[in-house]
Amino acid sequence: MTDSIAGADSTEVTLARLENQARWYGSRSKRAQRIYKCTKVVEIVAAALIPFFSGLKFPHFALVVGALGVLITVLEGILQLNQYQQIWTMYRATSEALTHEKYLFLAIAGPYAAAGVNPPVLLAERIETIMSQENTKWVSVQEQSGKSKDSKSP
Repeated sequence: MTDSIAGADSTEVTLARLENQARWYGSRSKRAQRIYKCTKVVEIVAAALIPFFSGLKFPHFALVVGALGVLITVLEGILQLNQYQQIWTMYRATSEALTHEKYLFLAIAGPYAAAGVNPPVLLAERIETIMSQENTKWVSVQEQSGKSKDSKSP
């Protein structure tokens, strides 16, 4: 792999990395969005069924109502633990920022239009900065998640 990178044009290598990372962030964003929305739909349906089953006077429906309450609590805990909504939005923003950077580079616009600038080098620096900032945000979300869990502990 090193030989193929060494022989490749730096612009091609940089654009390949950009495409790869934009795809990765986009697919991870879609996955987190799908998990978040599906879990929320299950929570909403379970919450809507509680008053319905509570109104029915069959002996085993009390167990169903209790199970639905437990299900809602567990699902919400999983959402809070894994931070799917925050990851979805952060990864989508990063994917869009990388795509934006690609089009600026290809059009030789924005910072790439400046005289005396080496566009492929600038592109590499800017995409690495975008990904570094996303990583910092991800760590912050994970730390916040840990702090909120610690504050809820007895």
